[in-house]
Parts: sequence; C-alpha cells; structure tokens
Amino acid sequence: MNITFLTFYYPPDLSAGSFRAAALVEALSGQLRAEDRITVITTSPNRYKQASVEAPDTEIYGPVTIKRVQLPRHDSGMVDQAKAFAHFSLHALRLVRANRPDLVIGTSSRLFTASLAAAVATRYRAKLYLDIRDIFSDTIGDIFGVGVGRLAMPLISALERATIRRADAVNLVSPGFLGVFEEMAPGKLFRTFTNGIDPEWLKPLSVSATSFSRPVNIIFAGNIGEGQGLHKILPIVAKKLEAEARFTIVGAGGRRRQLEMALHDAGVVNVELVDPVPRSRLADYYIAADLLFLHLNDYPAFEKVIPSKVFEYAATGKPILAGIAGYGAQFISGNIVGAAVFRPCDAKAMVDCIRRSMNAPASYDRRTFVQRFSRSTIMKEMAADVLSLRG
Repeated sequence: MNITFLTFYYPPDLSAGSFRAAALVEALSGQLRAEDRITVITTSPNRYKQASVEAPDTEIYGPVTIKRVQLPRHDSGMVDQAKAFAHFSLHALRLVRANRPDLVIGTSSRLFTASLAAAVATRYRAKLYLDIRDIFSDTIGDIFGVGVGRLAMPLISALERATIRRADAVNLVSPGFLGVFEEMAPGKLFRTFTNGIDPEWLKPLSVSATSFSRPVNIIFAGNIGEGQGLHKILPIVAKKLEAEARFTIVGAGGRRRQLEMALHDAGVVNVELVDPVPRSRLADYYIAADLLFLHLNDYPAFEKVIPSKVFEYAATGKPILAGIAGYGAQFISGNIVGAAVFRPCDAKAMVDCIRRSMNAPASYDRRTFVQRFSRSTIMKEMAADVLSLRG
C-alpha cells in the first residue's frame, strides 16, 4: 500500500504541527506491512526565519520517504502565507504522481492542507484520513472580522464542509471541536486523538528550587502571533510587575514586531525577547523558570482549542500560568495541578494569578497526567486507526 502524508510543516521545522506529524509517521512506520510505503510531502524549513535550518530535499528512512518543497522567501502575513501554500500545492501535486497513493493523510491547522489532501485522494480514488488541528472558518472569521476576509467566509465555509465530508475518517485534535464538526458533517464519527508529551519531556526536569526567586522568572515559549495576543496584555502586566517579575519570551511570529513596539512605548524594562531555539536548549529555559506562561487571544474560536504547549509545560512539573477560556480552560483546570487560569487579555487577572502563584509550591507531581498523555502512546493508537482504512 502506498501512503501519501501531506503536512506543511515537518522537522527540523519548529512547530506543533511538525512535531505531531513526525510522531505520527514514526508510529505508522512501526505498524506497516512489508510491502507498505509512506511518502511525506512537506516544505523546506520555513516556520521562523530567525531559526532557519537546512534539510535535504529528499530523505529515506526504511519505508519512509520525505520529500521537501523549497519555498520562496516569505513573511508571516496572510498574503505571503497564501502564496507559499500555492507554491507548495503545485509542487505537491507533481510529487504525488510518482507514487499513486492508496491512502492519503492530511494534517492541517490551516484548512488548505486538508483540502489539498482531499483533492489528491479524489484524484487517485484513495482513502482519506484527516487530522484537523484548528477550525479554520472560525479563526479567519474572528481575526478578520469585516472586510475581504469576511467576504470570503461563505467560500471558506463551503470548502471546509466539503473537505470534511470527503474524508473517510477525521480526527479532531481537541474534543472542543466536536460540536462544530458534527454540525458540519452530520452522522460522521469523529476521533479525538489529542496532542501529547514527546519523549524528551517525559521525565520531570531536575528542579532543586523549593520556592520562587525574586523577582519571579516567567517564561513564554512559542509562536508570537495574532493567535497568542501577547501584544495586548504583556506590556501592561510587565509594567505593573516591574519590581516583582521578569519575563523571557522565546519565539517569533507575525506579531513579534508589534509586541516589541508596545513594550518600548510602555517603557517596559523587565521583558527579554529571545529568538526560537532548538528543543534541546529549551529545557534550560524551563529549568530557570518559576512560572511557565501561555496565552491565547480573546477570540471565540480559541475557546475550543487545547494549546499544544500545555502538554510540554505540564511535563516539567513547573507551575503554569494560562490565559485561556472555554474548553481549553476546563481541560487545564480539570487535568493539571498547579495551573492558574485567567481570562485572555485580562491584565488585572493575570497580575493577580502571578501574585497568588508566588505563594504556592514551586513544583508539582504530574506523573499521572504525563502517563495519560504520552505522545507515543496516543500516536500508536492513532496510527492503528489510520491503517484500519486499508481494509
């Protein structure tokens, strides 16, 4: 059986989607028959220009072949991303011809990778398994509000609905998505294999501190985009806690420049911005942290998600500060001891959470959570589900 796996991001790119895709490929490769082959069609590393790395156009590991499309230089804006995806799509369609697929897998936070997978599956009359990591129509509607983005919403919604209905099986990365997709495709049975904790984070960090440092050291690691909304809250909070806390923001993204300007305009001196680092170095930042911070913007679309970063944070045993609402807030509060949750973009609530956390334990035993949400365990189950489509 020939399997084609379409994913815009793949290691060594640094993104939640790339880590998830690689984990699924690894799990699949351990369950293949002798005659089975997987071809991963992805892009050359492009997630962050500050963390640019090289990767060969083609790699072969046993039954797995990775083919990378070289993208033209682009920024994080929607227009540039659309051009990059169009380039990827054209080249991906050419690459697919070399191994007519019997099964197509698409993992997608942006709708269009899933729609590309649906088009390929239809063209070759192949089975289709989709792994959906975001509700694209919700996100676009919230971010653009009015204007061109709003005018495109009927087309985007129709494409999303057709893509989901074409699939033979659909996994939703958050159970919070179920209501939307069940309405979109009545009668379809959805899976909910979530994100999880990668092997390098399964053992708690070696933490010797039993109390918080002063000022308290708060670390954020991840994308700095509209979805995170750091520019809306961090300058206010950092200024308020100038003598009590220092913040280190590790990452890049489309709103980093806006965040830098907002911090400068507010006269903030206790925030350091660091370019993205490999995961092997990220542990050093986590060890130095008193609090690990994540935040989603105050858009209704984000009330259905579980941020992938929370699994990694939880595995460290460090206290967590989470600006999140809806299903994600319920998940964190119900599953992760030592996590303080506040409403997104509520600066006063964040300040209060930080001050309360400074008087709480410096580390927590989360072994039960870590065992339950091991990425390798989740992906083995998901791989078996994918391969059940071969009949």
